[in-house]
Amino acid sequence: MPNAELGPVHLRRIDPARNMARFYVLSIQPTLFGGASLIRNWGRIGTHGRAMVETFDEGADAGEAFARIERRKRRRGYAAPAERT
Repeated sequence: MPNAELGPVHLRRIDPARNMARFYVLSIQPTLFGGASLIRNWGRIGTHGRAMVETFDEGADAGEAFARIERRKRRRGYAAPAERT
C-alpha cells in the first residue's frame, strides 16, 4: 500500500483534440496525531489548480484511498509523464 515514504504520484491527461491538459497529484502526509492525510491537487497544467485534504485515523485507510483514487484516474486516461509516448 502507498505511504508517505513512496512520495507523491504525478499524473497527467493531455488530449490536444479536446484542448485538454490536466494534472492530478496524490500524496500522503502524516498528521500530528498519528493519522495520515491524503492530499489531492488537480487542475489545468500551468495553473495552481485546486486542493483537497482528507484526514484518516489510520495510515492504512489513507493508503487504500490513495490506491483507489489512483486506479480511478488511470482508468480515465491519466498517466505519469514518463509513461506517455
